[in-house]
Amino acid sequence: MCGRYAASRRPEDLTGLFGVEKWEPTETLEPDWNVAPTKEVYAVLDRPVKDADDQRPVRQLRALKWGLVPSWAKSPEGGARMINARAETVHEKPSFRRPFVSRRCILPADGYYEWVTGADERQLEEKGKKKRPRKQPYFVTPADGSVFAMAGLYEFWRDRTLPDDHPQAWWVTCSVITTEAETAPLAVAPAEGPASLADIHPRMPLMLTPDRWDDWLDPSRTGVEELKALLEPPPGGLMRAYPVATAVSNVRNNGPELLEELAAPEVSTLF
Repeated sequence: MCGRYAASRRPEDLTGLFGVEKWEPTETLEPDWNVAPTKEVYAVLDRPVKDADDQRPVRQLRALKWGLVPSWAKSPEGGARMINARAETVHEKPSFRRPFVSRRCILPADGYYEWVTGADERQLEEKGKKKRPRKQPYFVTPADGSVFAMAGLYEFWRDRTLPDDHPQAWWVTCSVITTEAETAPLAVAPAEGPASLADIHPRMPLMLTPDRWDDWLDPSRTGVEELKALLEPPPGGLMRAYPVATAVSNVRNNGPELLEELAAPEVSTLF
């Protein structure tokens, strides 16, 4: 799954990297090292510019709310539960199948966080004893320092309680597509800890390599089978993972220090 990630790249860097033609400085977001559901995040998408004479798709950098609200939803309250869409079923789920064929995006990140339950707490869980588990967070990021381009979907939702000219009348929300975690060895593994991403968690965000960016964003591609082929995981061995401070577990903590690698995990885990 993807429940938290880091996104510190400046919009100027993202526009150049993804070939963005349009972005509004008013949508500039501060670097965020602890992105949580319902926050605003950057998304790259291809879409005609509203009210423009030329209605050809234009590559845009937009600020969207993380947690997809389906267009048919009566309220936006369920958005926080729609942060992830499974690659295996995204084409058939009612909340995701329409944006899958027409509203796809890329969510740029530095990497994502995932938590492993501490060994002692895991043993208690196995014995059926109730205890709040202590978990060790790991940060997963491309080993070469490149952007972690997560496959995503976006959707529009109209708040019918507000007039058309109200700035909050339309919500634009998004979701991260996830896939099975890699079982291949990490490109760079911690000295003490997981040897693969699957050792950390069975799911991971689907990272799109640059050769798939244009095809994924192209709104003229609407064939389900063609699009499903783009959901193939990238080659294994591109990622590194390392333990970070448990401070990241509190969403109120935010800063580059959250990405600092620990010499050893704070919470004892078994692999």
